[in-house]
Amino acid sequence: MINYNIEEVAAYTEDDRERLLNDAGIIRNRLKINAAIENAKSILMLQKEYGSFEKWLAYHHPKSKEEWVKLFKKTFKFTGGEIVGEFLMSIGYLPGAHDADCPVYQKILEEGPMWLQGK
Repeated sequence: MINYNIEEVAAYTEDDRERLLNDAGIIRNRLKINAAIENAKSILMLQKEYGSFEKWLAYHHPKSKEEWVKLFKKTFKFTGGEIVGEFLMSIGYLPGAHDADCPVYQKILEEGPMWLQGK
């Protein structure tokens, strides 16, 4: 797992962008690279205003997937329904794909996900 330093990414220069565009180990899409850098800057602003990105998420909870997507599109670059939904499911803000009769579902409930707390 790679841990990204948000402050470092937010401070990337045009030279860093060009270096990334020439890095065969990543998807070399200028829009995605620029979005990652701008989104790091947005995270820093949210951390300054709310104390943390987690607190920003909690402040806006609960929302439907559609409301979350709208908020993320307003706040971040190059985000859409699929990535927002998957991200929020992975951190427990939206319910996942497990049905109530799935054995994993009970384990999820035991963790007390945010989507359950919002009901």
